[in-house]
Amino acid sequence: MTPDPLALDITDRGEHALARLAAMRAQDPPTTGGRVLSYVYDSGLAELDELATRAARLAHGVNGLDPTVYSSVARIHGGIVGRVRDILRGRSAGAGGEGRDGHGGDIYGNVTSGGTESCMLACLAAREVSGRQPGDGGTIVAPVTVHAAFRKAAHLLGLRFVGVEVDPGTGRVTAAELLAAVDGDTVLVVCSAPAYPNGVIDPVAEVAAGLEAEHDPRIGLHVDACLGGLVLPFWPGPDATGPDATGPDATEPNPMPLWDLRVARVTSISADVHKYGFAPKGTSVLLSRGRERHRAAWFATVDWPGYPVVNPTLAGSKPLEPAAAAWTVLEALGDGGQRELVARTARATDRLVDGLSGIEGLRVLDRDPGPLLAVVADESAGDGRRVHPHLWADACARRGIAVQAQPAYRQKRGTLSSSSHLTITPVTERLVEEILRVAREAADEVRGQPDPVPPTGFGDVLDALETGALSPADLLALPEDEVHALVGGVLSAGEDEGEAGRGGDAGMAPLLAAIERLPAGVGARLVRAYLAAVME
Repeated sequence: MTPDPLALDITDRGEHALARLAAMRAQDPPTTGGRVLSYVYDSGLAELDELATRAARLAHGVNGLDPTVYSSVARIHGGIVGRVRDILRGRSAGAGGEGRDGHGGDIYGNVTSGGTESCMLACLAAREVSGRQPGDGGTIVAPVTVHAAFRKAAHLLGLRFVGVEVDPGTGRVTAAELLAAVDGDTVLVVCSAPAYPNGVIDPVAEVAAGLEAEHDPRIGLHVDACLGGLVLPFWPGPDATGPDATGPDATEPNPMPLWDLRVARVTSISADVHKYGFAPKGTSVLLSRGRERHRAAWFATVDWPGYPVVNPTLAGSKPLEPAAAAWTVLEALGDGGQRELVARTARATDRLVDGLSGIEGLRVLDRDPGPLLAVVADESAGDGRRVHPHLWADACARRGIAVQAQPAYRQKRGTLSSSSHLTITPVTERLVEEILRVAREAADEVRGQPDPVPPTGFGDVLDALETGALSPADLLALPEDEVHALVGGVLSAGEDEGEAGRGGDAGMAPLLAAIERLPAGVGARLVRAYLAAVME
């Protein structure tokens, strides 16, 4: 048979494309190995990664748009929902009817592309159940520490985000403070389990009790457990041996607040399988109590000449590969595998907390049980011995360990300190001593250094804003091309002067210093332009 010339051409050009792709990927930090302490959730098991790759290959090409054509879509999605529902102590469909208030019923779920989509759909369902319309004043009430996805959802859905300030020292909010912000416009209250910036679990049960006693039953209570949903239920208790290790069917020794579906007033909960379910990126679950709330976020129409359209999530066409990989990983791990991986994570977390707490000039923020750490400067050390967490993060990065710098957050109750975030995973246990060595060396390098300053270009803008020569309104009114030119100058200066930017050596600390000084609206505009310029 004569070879197809197009196939030969594609093969040749494809090999060149793959070589270029490999070269681009070689410039990225590794997604395995444990040296990136954010974004990556590494089980440390190459076998699990290979299993996920094989599963995704089996599902390659399947369009998840219509499960009546590809029946495996419904079975795979149903399996994922069932597994996550069990872990979060939800009652399966068919286990009993709803209570009169709709809060005691069966748990239904959707598989989404990630935590942001799950959170957005929870907000959409809350708006629909409440009967509110976009732009009519409906609100989402949440601590300011809740994930930014809820601010994004409010923006896209015509709702208003009401952020409740937290204690600046502890990062915590009380149930009374949250409930005081609830009124006739509220469609949804959100609690985190845990909050990404600081690892705090919000008072879910207390908020639920207050809503039940005093407020409209249509107001939803969503728990954002995108990060914690598949790790906190297995987190070891005070005596982490034998039968007191936690799991879906175990007893409850954990010294952590109640936050899952056992709280009957919780109306929805989100959990990412691509985090502590150790599946590849692209799979999250939104669980809802009762069919009404579950289906309120669906879109369906027959009002066009084509096929009937029904979308349980925001996407229409979607690949099955991520869900197939997630289902396979969950099946392979089971309770025992999940519990062991979480135990490794917990041991690594404890060792890191102990080690980091001994570094002069740094302090680990108090938090609830779980795999998140936030490190701040120890103000009691004095200016000459303080370690600024952003300078420390950049110094760690120069030594091959990536932690995530978080800017200070201004609020009326007092500013939340600049911090550096660490997400601990099972593979971290192998690297604890290396991470602590790097952490100590990095702290020694930057201890006592002055706080970072913004890049030169941003510094000029900040000076103009602070002297009144330029108002925030003036800056926000600039055409996008002028903002792009401003940011482009900052990037160029960063490359030339070794400041933050493409090719700069000073890391992220200068950029974060600029964000901390900018008014909130202006900061968002400039950061958007900054990242857009990097991607262009």
